[in-house]
Amino acid sequence: MRDAQTKWDFGFCFQGGGQSVDFLDALNKKRVTAIGYEFLEDKAEGLPLVRAMSEIAGSAVLQIAGEYLSSPNDGQGVILGGVTGVAPTKVVIIGAGTVSEYAARAALGLGVDIRIFDDHIYKLQRIKHALGAQVYTSTLDEAALMISLKNADVLVGALRPEKGRPKCVISEEMVQHMKSGAVIVDVSIDQGGCIETSEMTSHVNPVFRKYEVIHYCVPNIASRVARTASLVISNILTSILMQVGDEGGIHEMIYSNTWFRKGVYTYRGSLTNLALAKKFNMGYKDLNLLMAARV
Repeated sequence: MRDAQTKWDFGFCFQGGGQSVDFLDALNKKRVTAIGYEFLEDKAEGLPLVRAMSEIAGSAVLQIAGEYLSSPNDGQGVILGGVTGVAPTKVVIIGAGTVSEYAARAALGLGVDIRIFDDHIYKLQRIKHALGAQVYTSTLDEAALMISLKNADVLVGALRPEKGRPKCVISEEMVQHMKSGAVIVDVSIDQGGCIETSEMTSHVNPVFRKYEVIHYCVPNIASRVARTASLVISNILTSILMQVGDEGGIHEMIYSNTWFRKGVYTYRGSLTNLALAKKFNMGYKDLNLLMAARV
C-alpha cells in the first residue's frame, strides 16, 4: 500500500519463522515500513491476530490428530475421545496459551483424557478458569511429563517462544518412549518448534514417522481453512486501516498509537524489532526514539 500523505510504502505480513537477513535487508533497502501481524497489539496489550489464528489452530489440532490416529492413515486405529466400555484416548498439551485452550475445549467435548503442561502457574490457572472444568495441569516437571508421554496417544506442542527464542522442552529421548502410532502435532513449528524431533513439513507432505511416532509439523495450521482465516484477518485489519486513514497516514498512525507501533519491524531503512535484530545479529533502532525525534 502507499500512504498518499507521506509517500512511504508499507505492508502487513505474518513473519512466523521464515525471516532471513536477505529479506530484512531488502525491506530496509526499499525503505519499506513493514508491520508483522504477530507483533501488532491492541489497546488492551493483547495480540489480536495471533489470538485469532491460535483459536483456529487450536480448534483444528484435534481434527488433525484424529485423522492420523485412524487405521487408513496407519495410525493406532483408535477413536479420538471415548465410547462406552472403552478407555478414552489420552492427549498431552504443552503450553497453556490460546492454542491449548481451544484444543482443550475440543478435547473435553470429545471426552478425551487431557493433561496440560506449562512453566507458568498463572497460565495454568488462567486456562483452568477459561475452560470451566477440572483438568490435569502441571509445571514442566520432567518425571511427570515422561510418565504422561509414555501413555499419550496425542502430543500437542503449543509453546510460544520467549523473547523471540524457541524453547524445546520435549527431548528426543522422550519421543522414543512414546507409543508406536502416537501422533505429535507441533503447532509451534512456525517459531522453531518445542519438540526436538520436529522437522517442518508442508500440506503436500504433512507427516513423517520417527521412532514409529507420527509427526505433523505443518506451519501456519490456520491455512488449512484459508477462507475462515482470511475473513478473520480482514475483520481485524479493516478497522485498523480505517483508523490509519482517520489519523492522516501510516506515519501519524505509528506516532500516535503505541499499540500499533509495536507491530512495526522495519521503518525507513532501519530494523526496529529487537528480537529480530538479536536473532540475525543486525543493527537495531528503537522506534520510540525515532518517533520522539519525528525523523
